[in-house]
Amino acid sequence: MRRLRGVVVWGAGAVLAVGAGVVPAHAVGEETEADLSYHGFAVMDGGRVDVRLTPRNHGPGAVADSTVRLRWSVPLAAGEQWLPAGCARTGRQEVVCRTGALAADGLGEQLALRVWLRGRPAEVTMAVDTLWGGGAVDRNRSNDRQQVLVLDTGDAYFF
Repeated sequence: MRRLRGVVVWGAGAVLAVGAGVVPAHAVGEETEADLSYHGFAVMDGGRVDVRLTPRNHGPGAVADSTVRLRWSVPLAAGEQWLPAGCARTGRQEVVCRTGALAADGLGEQLALRVWLRGRPAEVTMAVDTLWGGGAVDRNRSNDRQQVLVLDTGDAYFF
């Protein structure tokens, strides 16, 4: 055991004590690995887009929180959008939403939002991706980056 500036270090697999908190030594410097993805659908009718999506973590580690970003190929209409708690408009064409905690190999709570697009476009491309993964390493980024073409038909387009 040795003491360095208020930190007590015992061999591998031991515990570090810093101030009043105690952290397992194996957790210091290690990153959690997770595999986030999003599945759902979007419906456009008269320039209004309804989106429902469910975040999923394929694991192997849990994620305390993360942020999903939705971007549209045309600007959002001026004024307020219908966004649930934990979502915010962050740009002319972008909304971000917290997913909340995601257990390893678990589903998160469904997110439901409604946005209005500027004008009445006949189609829009919506991109969905992870903006922040809660500090976890995601080695499979292909399943959390999707694009879906949504036509103004009132039909659901799945991703």
